[in-house]
Amino acid sequence: QVQLVESGGGLVQAGGSLGLSCVASGRTFSSDAMGWFRQAPGKEREFVAAIRWGGVTYYADSVKGRFTISRDNAKNTVYLQMNSLKPEDTALYYCAARLGVPTPQTVRIPKTYNYWGQGTQVTVSS
Repeated sequence: QVQLVESGGGLVQAGGSLGLSCVASGRTFSSDAMGWFRQAPGKEREFVAAIRWGGVTYYADSVKGRFTISRDNAKNTVYLQMNSLKPEDTALYYCAARLGVPTPQTVRIPKTYNYWGQGTQVTVSS
């Protein structure tokens, strides 16, 4: 059974930094794409960042230049380093994994992902 477990969320002041981790078990995702999404109360789940095997990365415009996604294939782990955090970054952050090679368009679509973590809360105070 595939499991994705996120960690690293918390409360931080605006301008601060947080790092999230997501460990995958039950399957090796080294040849697929993994991503981060977030969902704020009353809003739809939105794309944050994704990374393909080999290191190709994609970012939402709202986080570009502030967030960095990376992965360690040997550890089946994906990371999200978040810097210069803003109150609008407050949300429940989900790790997701998908099978197969995505396009630059489909990598941003939640329903194309096959597996999801339970989410970790990130709260940025002003």
